[in-house]
Amino acid sequence: MRLISDRPRLRAGLAVAGILAVTAAILLAMGRIPICECGRVELWYGDPNGPGNSQHLSDWYTPSHIIHGFLFYGALWLLARNWSAVRPVGVRLVLATLVEAAWEIVENSPWIIDRYREVTIAAGYNGDSVLNSLSDIVAMMAGFWFARILPVWATVLIAVAMELLVGWLIRDNLTLNVLMLLWPLDSVREWQAGAAPL
Repeated sequence: MRLISDRPRLRAGLAVAGILAVTAAILLAMGRIPICECGRVELWYGDPNGPGNSQHLSDWYTPSHIIHGFLFYGALWLLARNWSAVRPVGVRLVLATLVEAAWEIVENSPWIIDRYREVTIAAGYNGDSVLNSLSDIVAMMAGFWFARILPVWATVLIAVAMELLVGWLIRDNLTLNVLMLLWPLDSVREWQAGAAPL
């Protein structure tokens, strides 16, 4: 009996693993490097302007991906209220993983990399390593699961706290990243450029 109830979880787990594998293959085919050119894999890389940013397992942009998970969980929860096909949490996790994986592929396209260089303070941005992209997807999944088990107020409070903390420390966060990518403001860019190095 337990085997039957575990099948949807197994299918969702296999689907997520497949999405990660296909994403890695696409990124490699796009010419993305597997790991940092430095040859090391670090759990945390803390210099937002350094050459290892977006190359290791986690960095100052990891909280943005956790917040993606919060947002995807909330949006898919709302969708599931009226669409029975997405009511199983495993289905919603697979959909969230697909969206995050698609973003990682688009984010590492020459068009978006060039856009970041042109309109943000990330003039030296070269895109993510494959390892970092996969870690970003896993961070989104962690955010998704936290949003599933935490009360809504706690999820919102954690998201706001992460945005404020990262914004204060590096003058960038998810909100500013989206703003500057879609509607760049010179005043914001100048303020961000004035950040003291960590």
